[in-house]
Amino acid sequence: MADYKNMSAAQIKTAYEEEQKRYIQLKSKGVNVDMTRGRPSKDQLEIAMPMLKAAGDYDYIYDGLDARNYGEPAGIKPARELFAELLEVNSDEIVVFDGSSLDIMYNLIQFAMQFGIMGSTPWNKLEAVRFLCPSPGYDRHFSICQNFGIEMITVPMTECGPDMDTVERLVAEDASIKGIWCVPKYSNPTGIVYSDETVKRIAGLRPLAKDFRVLWDNAYLVHGLYEDTDRLLNIFEAAREFGSEDMIYELVSTSKITFAGSGVAALAASRANVEDVLKKTFYKQINPNKVNQVMHVAFLKNVENIKRIMERHADILRPKFELCDKMLGEEFNGCEYVKWSKPRGGYFISLDVKGVAKRVVELAMEAGVKFTAAGSTYPYMRDVDNQNIRIAPSVPNLDEMEFAMRVLICSIKLAILELYL
Repeated sequence: MADYKNMSAAQIKTAYEEEQKRYIQLKSKGVNVDMTRGRPSKDQLEIAMPMLKAAGDYDYIYDGLDARNYGEPAGIKPARELFAELLEVNSDEIVVFDGSSLDIMYNLIQFAMQFGIMGSTPWNKLEAVRFLCPSPGYDRHFSICQNFGIEMITVPMTECGPDMDTVERLVAEDASIKGIWCVPKYSNPTGIVYSDETVKRIAGLRPLAKDFRVLWDNAYLVHGLYEDTDRLLNIFEAAREFGSEDMIYELVSTSKITFAGSGVAALAASRANVEDVLKKTFYKQINPNKVNQVMHVAFLKNVENIKRIMERHADILRPKFELCDKMLGEEFNGCEYVKWSKPRGGYFISLDVKGVAKRVVELAMEAGVKFTAAGSTYPYMRDVDNQNIRIAPSVPNLDEMEFAMRVLICSIKLAILELYL
């Protein structure tokens, strides 16, 4: 990108008019690309179709129990064992639920609000309840807090995870702070992986609130883009050193492995937490969808097979991420106005265009390319620098992706030139 800062007013006007022509040409194509959410593409969804086609061949009887009947509120044993292998915990520290990890997280917060946690005072009876929200972060985490009237405290994100100096200070001095949201591997939207030191410092937190919980949303645990996938320290392994296992709720699901919303999800927690959660779900459901659990276990088999399945997902996703990085790099490498993340996994790229994010999203939408609303990656949508945009490259094909990036690049230039005009 040209150095607008050193251009004359006439040069700025000319540059704007040229960029406006490109924008009008792109807009006239009538192409629509939706990059608002991190959804698997159709090609990715096809990977799991053999699971459905073989549904009639699966054995639903195991250990003398019939998965098609009532019982086993914690989920079938083979499913708990599979998730235990994946998360490197014991199977009695796993509860397997339906659907998505978002549903589990919502229920955990609702249970805490109504009933408390392991005998604590219900949160809705307290004067104030606050949550730490590392940002930029996942908008659905923030929506849950907002829905229950939980005050959100923004914590800056670093290249290693949340700013732990801030986290440690806040939880140690304020008993109304009841939790922290974490996406520890390929974080949404920055794509960073928490460092070992960060994981250990989170496990070693000494919060003033005895019912403080770490919501460890490990949504992208197996979602690397490259063969040499990044390693994340096991949070429970770290917690055992501090005796803080009760502080952790870890969530994972198959939403981006098999089918979104039609997969299975799991909670990993201490035995005391598992018992507490099952007591509360007793009144909510008799058992999860065990038929779906049998199908998933038969298809996924074990961790090694899950890795092979995810390599096929990576082969589809990787070119899209690389195209995005390539096109941004060709236009903005070394540019002080535009910065972006280069994740090695997950579903998002974080783009910073200081002062113009809202305008960029508006221009892109007018030209047919939709992004999540600017500000969504911050609590209350308060991105004070008006800079962050979340790019979700998973759904478009490569041709659509190239068009979307051309629109995005043009929109960025126009928005910056408008400031100078």
